[in-house]
Amino acid sequence: MAKTATKKASKKTISTEDKLRALYDLQIIDSRIDKIRAMRGELPLEVEDLEKELEALKEKIGNLEAELEDLDTQINHKNIAIKDAKALIKKYEEQQNNVRNNREFDALTKEVEFQNLEIQLAEKRIGEFKVKIEHKKELLENANAKLEERTNDLEVKKNDLEGILKDTDKEEKFLLKKSDEFSKNIEYRLLTQYRRIRDNSANGLAVVTIERGASGGSFFVIPPQRQIDIAQRKKIIFSEHCGRILVDPELAQEEEDKIESLLK
Repeated sequence: MAKTATKKASKKTISTEDKLRALYDLQIIDSRIDKIRAMRGELPLEVEDLEKELEALKEKIGNLEAELEDLDTQINHKNIAIKDAKALIKKYEEQQNNVRNNREFDALTKEVEFQNLEIQLAEKRIGEFKVKIEHKKELLENANAKLEERTNDLEVKKNDLEGILKDTDKEEKFLLKKSDEFSKNIEYRLLTQYRRIRDNSANGLAVVTIERGASGGSFFVIPPQRQIDIAQRKKIIFSEHCGRILVDPELAQEEEDKIESLLK
């Protein structure tokens, strides 16, 4: 119980200056992570989009090839139908030579006419199928060309991304680990405020130093008395204009040197 009480007491005695240093340390680490991710830029999303596009193109090509195969099958069926119709016509014409009356002759004539119509219809359908085939082949050729182009684009993007990851992956993992470690040294309320400010900041800056009498990142001038309060490090001071946590340049430089040494 005594040890627990001592631990609780030690947490309560963390000075404001130590809190500011911990916050600025976390900001340095998180800014480095932001920089690494900015180097990757939109590449991960571009790679993902290209992969999805390639899958869609492959599916389209597969569908077109299946449609072409089906059209060829239909043409074959029509050619068989024409062949069968011609065979029937020959049969009926031979039968006309052996009819016993006009009624049988007329019936056979109608059968011949019907088979000729079937041939004409089949030939018309074959013509339509051939037009569709030419169109499908053109679409297939374009899709294959686009597939090749996009495959090359994906390879280039992947190589670029892999190169960046190879150069930065180890550093990013180390920084993420340190960010997690540093976060645990900051009280929950302050950490929540820090993260909220970062989320609402375009450049991810939640803790900034004073630069030429103004807050870094926003450039709003800070009154002299306010600058003195910041330099004394006796309380957490937020910018009235941008809401960021403010630290003095001397503290910032000390922590930057410390983190630089740690990362080396």
